[in-house]
Amino acid sequence: MTNSNEAYKLAGVDIDAGDRAVELMKASIAKSRRKEVVGELGGFAGLFDASAMKEMKRPLLATSTDGVGTKTEIARWLGKYDTIGEDLVAMVVDDLVVCGAEPLFMTDYIAVGKVFPERVADIVAGIARGCEKAGTALVGGETAEHPGLLDEDEFDIAGAATGVVDEPNLLGEHLVKEGDILIAMPSSGFHSNGYSLVRHIIKNANLDLNFVVTEYNKTAGEVFLTPTEIYALDCLALIRGMKDKLHGFSHITGGGIAENTLRVIPDGLTAVYDRSTWALPVEMEFLASMGKLERADMERAWNCGIGMTAIVDSGSAELAIKSLAARGMKAWQAGVIQKREDAQAGSVLVGEYAKR
Repeated sequence: MTNSNEAYKLAGVDIDAGDRAVELMKASIAKSRRKEVVGELGGFAGLFDASAMKEMKRPLLATSTDGVGTKTEIARWLGKYDTIGEDLVAMVVDDLVVCGAEPLFMTDYIAVGKVFPERVADIVAGIARGCEKAGTALVGGETAEHPGLLDEDEFDIAGAATGVVDEPNLLGEHLVKEGDILIAMPSSGFHSNGYSLVRHIIKNANLDLNFVVTEYNKTAGEVFLTPTEIYALDCLALIRGMKDKLHGFSHITGGGIAENTLRVIPDGLTAVYDRSTWALPVEMEFLASMGKLERADMERAWNCGIGMTAIVDSGSAELAIKSLAARGMKAWQAGVIQKREDAQAGSVLVGEYAKR
């Protein structure tokens, strides 16, 4: 008679491999721990001490869930899995800081066709490293083996995070006003959006991912797999330093600059970005040319060089830029909030991109 463990393994689920993956990831996860975390990894639930919230007037919990889309396929093509987790953290926690919330803790979900322990551990190591960069604790997660639903080499990842903001410090469209300045923070590449279009162009052009992009001294594959910039700590520093001079943020993800900024612009106003204040990233210019993309299509799929926008009081642009520069973030004044004309959209890009 086949024992229960062997029977499950024959059905496609290897419990021993899953246990080994957990052991391999423990050291990475420990590095993301915050002092508020209660207990050790392996319980049925992650615990977090929320007693500090008693000092807030009205603490609001903020939550966000996201994934990294088909960037996972680039990782699979290259056989490199140790950075995709950083992308996941960025996509989740940077949505939280937009409303002024401090990301507190995060959980992940990894679905695989077959558990390869070292591969899963690499993915989780990237998630833990991203959590370190964001000051966020990784308090738990799940690795699910799906034989028959996913091929052995296929995987997908998702995550959820929780943060907190005191209601009087809530950021958003209720604070944005005419004359406010758009402060742009540069993206590190495609981030984690528009990769179905990226992969479509790569396949149609039969692009060799091993060719070297001279501007970066990296292969094309390495450029496409560059981790998403994590802005959480930079944004939190601005929140603390600028107080009521900071009115909001926009995390530039799927939909591009205009559509994401529109989400924090009140009726009657429009965010006007001046393309001449920055250059289109090399890799986006290259793929857009190779794929013969219209500019409008490119700007709805990719971030086009801006990963996060801060919206600040008209007299505070220099302070915001200098504050970010002190943290190593090179930001610039990219536009302004104006009164909306009758037929004008709530967020627009004007002019031509700067030459490199």
